[in-house]
Amino acid sequence: MGLVYADIMLKNAIDVGTAKRGYIKQKEIRQVMATAMVDTGAGTLIINEEVRQKLGLDIIGLRFVTLGNNTKEKCKVTEPVQIQWNDRLCNCSALVVPGTDEVLLGAIPLEDMDLMVNPAGRNLVGVHGDDVVCMVK
Repeated sequence: MGLVYADIMLKNAIDVGTAKRGYIKQKEIRQVMATAMVDTGAGTLIINEEVRQKLGLDIIGLRFVTLGNNTKEKCKVTEPVQIQWNDRLCNCSALVVPGTDEVLLGAIPLEDMDLMVNPAGRNLVGVHGDDVVCMVK
């Protein structure tokens, strides 16, 4: 099938809520545009330390994970990240994997946004069509 990449917007979900309540301005929301490798074998969103720092995400815990090369790593777990792909979005914690350069979009956010990989087009599509699932303001 080959590799599939998707352009996603990552935002600090705490900032998003704080801006909605009027405590900070919309332009103060920390965000990063990333080209993520879609990895259905990964459980959640995987980021690196640089992205974590740009988003200003606090660490809420640690988790041992098994990587694709079958090694075990202790990874930081972040507070929520808002992930946006086109008109769909979800919030989830991210794993900060040491030594990675890529952002990985895993199965949990894909499921939450009702997305799947289209192997023929090597892109993301809506599981139940491309109708709007959630409106992004």
